[in-house]
Amino acid sequence: MKQSVCLPMFWPTETPLAECLAAVREAGFPAVEIWSRDDSFDELVMLCRKLNLVVASMIGHESIGAGLNDVAQHDRIEAELRESIDIAAHCGIPGIICFSGNRREDADDAAGIAATSQGLRRVAPYAEEKSVNLNLELLNSKTDHPGYQCDHTAWGAAVCREVDSPRVKLLYDIYHMQIMEGNIIRTIRDNIQWIGHFHTGGVPGRHDIDDSQELAYGAISEAIAKTGYELYLGHEFKPQREPLEALLKTYTICDCS
Repeated sequence: MKQSVCLPMFWPTETPLAECLAAVREAGFPAVEIWSRDDSFDELVMLCRKLNLVVASMIGHESIGAGLNDVAQHDRIEAELRESIDIAAHCGIPGIICFSGNRREDADDAAGIAATSQGLRRVAPYAEEKSVNLNLELLNSKTDHPGYQCDHTAWGAAVCREVDSPRVKLLYDIYHMQIMEGNIIRTIRDNIQWIGHFHTGGVPGRHDIDDSQELAYGAISEAIAKTGYELYLGHEFKPQREPLEALLKTYTICDCS
């Protein structure tokens, strides 16, 4: 199991990047994740290369709420995704994150699937050419992202089938899908062909992966490994203890080697 660390969740911005990355590498993680291309992006990529760390994922386009399910956003999102694909290909980043957007009053689920698929089809050939995955993120609409449309695995898988590209996948966030639908291991097994990335987080609260929450991440990680999945399991939780201590414990729990 290749594990990655979502850096913004674990260290404040004033902590030197080199210190954060060295701690991650020393803990045994092969990869990190970033969410935005701010002024520190180039420095981060350079430091990762020096430490032999992969950047496993980054945000592909702006705005969770105004996303691919709105045809009026397609020109903007296509331009942003093409730029992100170029950056990802240049930096060796295997996947970028996409968002469905929030539900629209004038469009039901079927219309949302059709619009999101249409938007991704505009970019999928370029993603195929550059060997970069477009990972449509599954988020919960109950507590963290009210109104978000891609909030069930079946909805996201329907988009993937419609687009029919080997580079259009799902970011299966285990925390979010436990809140929305549960049945985590069976759902992962049944939909692994569509999954290009995973995120973790304890339920409730998106806290540490330990005995204080309801998900058995050791069993979940083992089930993922048995599917033959070869990409990354990214840790995206808010540690309630010292960050490196929390990550070391998490690494051990999810290690299926």
